[in-house]
Amino acid sequence: MTDSSCATTVSKALKINNDLARYGAFAEIGAGQEVARHFFQAGKASQTIAKTISAYDMIVSDEIYGREANGRYVCEPRLEKMLDHEYKLLIERLSGPRGASTCFFSFASTVATASVGSNKQSHGWMGVRFQASPGGQANEIILHVRMLDRHRLQQQEALGVLGVNLIYGAFYGLNDVDNFVSHLVENLKDDQVVIDVIKFNGPDLKHFDNRLMNLELVHKGLAEAIMFSPKNEILNVADAVYGKSLLIQRGTFRPVTTTHIDVIQKGVAQLKGEVKAIEGKDLEILPVMELTMHNLLTDGDVNEKDFLERVETLTSLGYHVLISNFRLFYTLKRFIRRYNQNLMALIIGASHLEKLFQESHYKNLEGGLLEGLGKLLEQKTKVYVYPHKTSQMCMTTKSFFPPNNLRHIYTYFVESKQIVDVSGCDETADYLHSGDVIKMIQAGDSAWEKFVPEKAVKAIKTQKLFGYK
Repeated sequence: MTDSSCATTVSKALKINNDLARYGAFAEIGAGQEVARHFFQAGKASQTIAKTISAYDMIVSDEIYGREANGRYVCEPRLEKMLDHEYKLLIERLSGPRGASTCFFSFASTVATASVGSNKQSHGWMGVRFQASPGGQANEIILHVRMLDRHRLQQQEALGVLGVNLIYGAFYGLNDVDNFVSHLVENLKDDQVVIDVIKFNGPDLKHFDNRLMNLELVHKGLAEAIMFSPKNEILNVADAVYGKSLLIQRGTFRPVTTTHIDVIQKGVAQLKGEVKAIEGKDLEILPVMELTMHNLLTDGDVNEKDFLERVETLTSLGYHVLISNFRLFYTLKRFIRRYNQNLMALIIGASHLEKLFQESHYKNLEGGLLEGLGKLLEQKTKVYVYPHKTSQMCMTTKSFFPPNNLRHIYTYFVESKQIVDVSGCDETADYLHSGDVIKMIQAGDSAWEKFVPEKAVKAIKTQKLFGYK
């Protein structure tokens, strides 16, 4: 991205205005003409802007772009309709007189800002649809953003800077995949925005891997978490978890084992039995496999091949996958509660109870372990405990004994049914860790295939993973 690292927002807008090959429309709903404003202020905007529109009135907006089935305006489908409508109008009206020398584009955003003290989320969708060459096919980059500033004016300013960076990147940054995400937040302060979804689509963007670009958001701290669907699509977490009851299993899944599958299946069965009693209605259960960035890093870097293999295997088994920056469960719970207030459960092996009650994990909290567990556990958040069974023992909630000073706290959560056993020792096989499977593979013991789902077996064999020969 040429000279962008020292370019101001206005200078970026001016460069685009002076690029006579670029011509397009701006449609912005919800926070003013914050992006278009920079192009007007930079000067020579008539060389870039064919049209700007702000369809704030809902009836007017629906007449132009159509009504959403769910009645929402700040959502991805609305953004897509805006981009599509404005882009098609440009092509229809202007491709004849100037199509041979012009790369047309449409920029759109649909945003909800929030004032201090409001319970509403300040967030929005923005995107740009563009030609990389005159007469070329359309490409598209879209993203979901949360503005973290407290005041509306600051939120609007952040949105304007981000929008200019997005357009600038689409025009001049396509050859710099490694730094594309970093350039998106140039001229923004730290912790001013969260970008939790980014998608690239089009013939000139095939070198952008959506999965790796979204992982980069988490790696750089621009997103707290990202989610993949069973179809390996990038999802907005807020939309994916809305109205559902969640079951989350954390692990490395390197590789996923039959134990992991049994854990989540038994957890789902138990959660189904509790949802109606607590919620008073049936809810869809969303089982989620979660990996933390800590478990994806090798010497501070992400092993991209390893990451893609794990995600693809888990999604191929029909599970949603969450990649997060949350090392402690209470921070994960707090993140989910931003979007979902329904019953949820985190499911762990009984051997992990010791870590849950390790006081050093909560030393950054004033109230220590008691505050951390208090933030994690309440009537609609539970920890499910799957038996840790070996040939010598079987560990459940009943066989875990924390230090004496924590025993009363543990008893309280167990008796309150916030820490709950899942299944029993007679209904489960020996607990098999991913590391156990890797040892068998490396030792040439073909028995490993019995302990790994069929799709994972195929991936390990075809890609020669974990030392398989």
